[in-house]
Amino acid sequence: MERNYATQMDAARRGIVTPEMEAVAKKEYMDINKLMELVACGKVAIPANVNHKCLSPEGIGSMLRTKINVNLGVSRDCKDYDIEMQKVQSAVDLGADAIMDLSSHGDTSPFRRKLTSECPVMIGTVPVYDSVIHYQRDLDTLTAQDFLDVVRLHAEEGVDFVTLHCGITRKTIEQIKKHKRKMNIVSRGGSLVFAWMCMTGNENPFYEYYDEILEICREYDVTISLGDACRPGCLADATDVCQIEELVRLGELTKRAWERDVQVMVEGPGHVPMNQIAANMEVQKTICMGAPFYVLGPIVTDIAPGYDHITSAIGGAIAAMNGASFLCYVTPAEHLALPNVEDVKQGIIASRIAAHAADIAKGIPHAREIDDRMGDARRALDWEKQWECALDPETAKSIRDDRSPEHDDTCSMCGKFCAVRSMNKALSGEHIDIL
Repeated sequence: MERNYATQMDAARRGIVTPEMEAVAKKEYMDINKLMELVACGKVAIPANVNHKCLSPEGIGSMLRTKINVNLGVSRDCKDYDIEMQKVQSAVDLGADAIMDLSSHGDTSPFRRKLTSECPVMIGTVPVYDSVIHYQRDLDTLTAQDFLDVVRLHAEEGVDFVTLHCGITRKTIEQIKKHKRKMNIVSRGGSLVFAWMCMTGNENPFYEYYDEILEICREYDVTISLGDACRPGCLADATDVCQIEELVRLGELTKRAWERDVQVMVEGPGHVPMNQIAANMEVQKTICMGAPFYVLGPIVTDIAPGYDHITSAIGGAIAAMNGASFLCYVTPAEHLALPNVEDVKQGIIASRIAAHAADIAKGIPHAREIDDRMGDARRALDWEKQWECALDPETAKSIRDDRSPEHDDTCSMCGKFCAVRSMNKALSGEHIDIL
């Protein structure tokens, strides 16, 4: 059936219920009219490119279940696309809601087209990465039109959301020089845009030609993820002038996108001390008028390389509880290397724990039901039902099997000293044998 609306936001504003809205409302246990109101005002985004035909749509918004993004893609040092597809399949199986292709080497188009033709979760990209690769030219030789053409290419190929670093301008160059951050710009895309501006003397093309980008996104119903080029890369830079000034500009750009019926997410920090996370979420909600907030971490300490899936999960849980909608996973390889399949698994599980914990705290409908089922299974010492409730049943089962107890109704930690076993027997009037 031919569409009679441009984007999900356009449809919602005109009172048209789309198949994507119906699917999201069902998944979120939300009245369709309530969902339409939230999409219409921009507080929920449903990234769904018209060319991503196999998509199982999801909604992103603070009043919905917290979603998880997984960053993948090849680099010059790790260039095997088959391995990346293994990671993609593993990520989908483990419950990822989105895959972001951050490839920075080789012919990226076939991999991207494979994702949008086969992968049922949302697909995102950062077009500025692909610009240098696509044209096989040095950064300073690229024109503003070159960058825009790559945005269009990604949209045509079915990408559901694109991260665009629209919020830094030539003014940012002076700010970075003046305020002397400890880590400067740690956003890869942001650093490329910054470098291009420095080398060419031109304004940020993603800012200068934002209206043209909006037309591309409107044509294909691509959601813009407004990248935070100035996100803090260490605790010392958290919530500084550069970060907040960029956020103010992202608020202005959000409003301009909504005026053209283009859906928006706003990206956020970064490395942030725990005591600043809630305030960061409140500032974003105010400046960006409740647009969905997409955060990397936040990472709450700088000294845990190899364990940043944990530092990120701590920050992600706090962020999501206070309004973040979308968590970008962080793996144990963060700051160290391209993640392997096991790193991807560890990063997803950590992020899913954070998201689920936040959903319980926010009172998301039905979020705690599986925890209550786990409580019932543990009380009954029913191990099979516990595996059914576990986020990662294979790992849980392998740990128990590796250290199997003498008696099946206990574990090797407590044996017959098990409190659950003793209480079950005591309450049913049975003799409690310990020795």
